[in-house]
Parts: sequence; structure tokens; C-alpha cells
Amino acid sequence: MRRLFLLLPFFSAVCFAQQSKKFIPTIRQAVWSLTEVMYHDVINPPAAARFYSYSVLTGYEILSQFDPSIPRFQQKLNQYPVINDKPAANIDWQLAALYGILETGKNIIPSGYLLEEREQQLKNEFVKKKIKQSVIDSSVAFARRISKQVVQYCKTDGYFKLSTLSRYKPFETDSSWRPTPPEYMAAVEPHWKTIRTFFLDSAEQCRASSPVRFDTSSSSSFYKLTKEVYNVGNDLTDEQKLIANFWDCNPFAVQFQGHMSIGLKKISPGGHWMGITGIACEKANLSFTNTMLLHTLVALTLNDAFISCWNEKYASNRIRPETMINRYIDEKWKPLLQTPPFPEYSSGHSVISTASAELLTFFLGDNFSFTDNTESYIGLPARNFSSFRAAAAEARISRLYGGIHFRDAIENGGEQGKMIGEFIIKKISLKPLR
Repeated sequence: MRRLFLLLPFFSAVCFAQQSKKFIPTIRQAVWSLTEVMYHDVINPPAAARFYSYSVLTGYEILSQFDPSIPRFQQKLNQYPVINDKPAANIDWQLAALYGILETGKNIIPSGYLLEEREQQLKNEFVKKKIKQSVIDSSVAFARRISKQVVQYCKTDGYFKLSTLSRYKPFETDSSWRPTPPEYMAAVEPHWKTIRTFFLDSAEQCRASSPVRFDTSSSSSFYKLTKEVYNVGNDLTDEQKLIANFWDCNPFAVQFQGHMSIGLKKISPGGHWMGITGIACEKANLSFTNTMLLHTLVALTLNDAFISCWNEKYASNRIRPETMINRYIDEKWKPLLQTPPFPEYSSGHSVISTASAELLTFFLGDNFSFTDNTESYIGLPARNFSSFRAAAAEARISRLYGGIHFRDAIENGGEQGKMIGEFIIKKISLKPLR
């Protein structure tokens, strides 16, 4: 019998439709608008990071055109073109920067046309501020010109060649990743390593340490890793379950009701850290320019971290705990979280969370406490963290609680993310903001 597949929010009572329809002209709101559209499209994690990157890069590029004193780290980006479009005197630079974020998102995200309403709302807000229509028109025109150049740069990163590459076929070896229940989805973005990085020399840079060797004997290190996932999953506390669900961020989660498959929409891991960045910038009371700087650098870091991690995933092609446990320990065991559709090693959450945390820590300090309410839209309570590194540590261990990663993928993934973050911090040569 054919199965009907629907896409619904995690809790239908708390969905994006209930977010305020008023567009608040802030960078955090503009980035959230991108998140709304990617939530609508169920964008996979690596692609989501790419869309955030070029969109917020547009906003920062616009600011850079206005003020020559703003650090032009863009010159350190791989193959970045010279963008030199002197703005006219009658331009509101905040309006132009915010509009640029939306305009690029509109032109690169599949359902980007949905951002047209946000663009109109943004213009309306500046009309309410008594900004002259001629200034609004000039600001929008300037934003569109810069966006067009960034979008052209975006088109050269290899994304549009992905569909021409050979279809991925899972390996037949016992140690290799195979599609997992309940949907047995095909591997996501197996050729993502071919996407151009921003800061890293290539996807091969900042490789994770070698994973523990596959071995099914009960005395082996790998079997012990497997037993740990099994034992932890069978004895989870309520707090551990909450942590796992808070950091789940799996756009591919599916729930069955009879013959109907219901897709449980969730924010992407990168979207979660972009949310944290917005929360931190507001708490630190950063200037508009520094807020744009931090959003842009976190987005670009996320992009490179995903490329690095996805390179490792399809190089090691390691089996998921669910498959290993079902084969060799307990055929009926299920993880708390649904296993994502790609190889296990290294842990994506561990890589991107640690890389993001290193960048945020460098700019805002190691004892920056904050309340993360990014997941409130799906009914999860906010969580308090004493630092960005503490948040990243919880994101890492959440993958063990969720039953979807072995410990070495978590710990080595964290080291991989730390290498990426430290490399980018050194390359951009900027000073902390606090």
C-alpha cells in the first residue's frame, strides 16, 4: 500500500506561522527570516549553512562599501571577487544591509520568493521611520547590485555541479554505513566535499583523527563503543532525553501514523548556532556593524565546518550505532533520536558546534553566559549556558544520549571543530569585540 508523506511542525500548536508577522528591522530578524524559509523547504544541514553564508556575507559586504575602516576579511576568502560599488549619498546603510541579506536569500534558497514579503515589510518599517522614499529606493537598488555580485560568486562554488556527479551507492562491507529506519533515506550530500570552502584551503584540511577500527568481537574497542551507546540509550534520565531533543536539529525526522509518514520539521544545526549568535549579539549590545561581522563569520565558519565534516563522513563511511546494535546486540533496539541519513564519523554536531563556539568565545569571551531559546518554536524549554564552549559540549554529548553517534566520533569531531575554529580565527587576524 502506498504511504502518504506529510510535513508538519514538531508540535503543530507552535509553528512558524505563529511567529510575529511584524518584521523587526534587525540582523537577527533578517537571519530568522532565512531560517523560516529553510524550515519550509526542509533544507539539509550543509546546504543550510551555505545559504546562510552567502546571504549574511552580502549584508557585511554592503557595510564594507560604506565604511573603509570596517575590516575587509573578505579579501581572505577563496576566489572572492573584487566588489567595488561606491554608494550614493542618499542611502540608508542599515536598510541596504538588511535588504541585501534578504535579497541574496531570495535568489539562492529554493523557496526564496517567500522572502519578498519580508523585503516589503522591511521597506514599510523604514517608511514608518520617516525615511524618504528616494532614500529607500536608492538603498534597495544598491543592495540589489551588491547582492547580484555575491550571488554570482555563490554560483561558482560547485553547488550546481552536484547533480551531475555519480549517484552514491552504499558500500557492501559490514563496517560501512547503510540507510536506517524508518524511511531508509538515501545518503545526503555525498559529494559535498567538492563545494568551495571560504577559509580552509580545501575539504582535506583539518581532518579528524582516525576512527576506532571496526571490530565485532566482544573484547574490541569498537564493540565497547557500541555497548556504551546501547547501555546509555537504555538508561536515559529525563534530563538526558531533554538535552538530546534540544540539540536534535534533524530536518529529516519522520513519524508514522498507520500508513501515513509525517515529517517532523526542525531547525538545522547551523540554524541553531545562528540563533545563538543573534542571542549573544543582543546580550552583548554590539553595534550593528559588529553584529553583522559576527553573524557573517559564524555563518562562513559553519559552511567550512560542514564541508570538512562531510568530507570525513564519506571518507570513513562508518556504520551507525543503530545498525551495529541491531546486527550484533539487540535487533529490536531503537535510538531515542532518529538516525540521520549519512555516515556516522565524524559527528556533525560536534564539529560545527565546537567551531562556532571557538569563534564566539574569541570575540565575546570565555565566560559569556546566555539563555538559548532557539528551540522554543517546537515547544522545547530554553536552556541556560555559562559559556559557548559549555553549549558546544552539551551539543556534543547530546549525540550519545540520542543514540546516533559513538563516543570517538563525538570527541574527535570536537577536536576537528576546534582546529577549524582556531584556523579561521588566526586567518582573519581580527581583535576580540570585548
